[in-house]
Amino acid sequence: MSAAVTGQTPPAPTPTVAEKVAAVRAEVCALHAELTRYALVVWTAGNVSARVPGEELMVIKPSGLAYAELTPESMVVTDLDGAPAAGDWGNPALAPSSDTAAHAYVYRHMPEVGGVVHTHSTYATAWAARGEAIPCVLTMMGDEFGGDIPVGPFALIGDDSIGRGIVETLQSSKSPAVLMKSHGPFTIGRDARAAVKAAVMCEEVAKTVHVSRQLGQPLPLDPALIASLHHRYQNVYGQ
Repeated sequence: MSAAVTGQTPPAPTPTVAEKVAAVRAEVCALHAELTRYALVVWTAGNVSARVPGEELMVIKPSGLAYAELTPESMVVTDLDGAPAAGDWGNPALAPSSDTAAHAYVYRHMPEVGGVVHTHSTYATAWAARGEAIPCVLTMMGDEFGGDIPVGPFALIGDDSIGRGIVETLQSSKSPAVLMKSHGPFTIGRDARAAVKAAVMCEEVAKTVHVSRQLGQPLPLDPALIASLHHRYQNVYGQ
């Protein structure tokens, strides 16, 4: 019996791979504007990527393209090894970000991650240059990061070494952000928007804690309080 006869709403059609890719491309393109809006990047540095739901695919910023020139169609589709992917959506004749191998490694080894962001935001990168974790001395940090923002190992772009450092560091931390030593912050999230939010918050607390240390020694938060703040923010706060 048809849905019209029973009065039931028919189920929405399952989107095709091409439709899912198009939606993710549009989202990833739009989220790059948040990086410039919050002054987390300069020139062509930095990138946002997102996993294509239900597929072994990701979408990432093209290499070396100015932020003002980005369009949904210019976002590059790759497989989860970072190789350009073939499909009926049509890939642009553009190379993916030089950080693609790192993003792809994260997606392969952290299936819960739906978005990855990399910036060179000033204060967070200054902490990375010192190889120093940002201590959890703010309730905002307890909320978003569940503790210190950790430092990952030094690694160079070119293969998945950065990705390995991200995964090794974050698998033993509640933090969605890691400061890759002498490089800069990478953030993860359940989707790309959450990863961008973590990047914005990471820079904000990096700046605030730096300023606090110019005035004196910041006061550490009790671990039990941090755990309580993190649980409330992640499970109760918001609509």
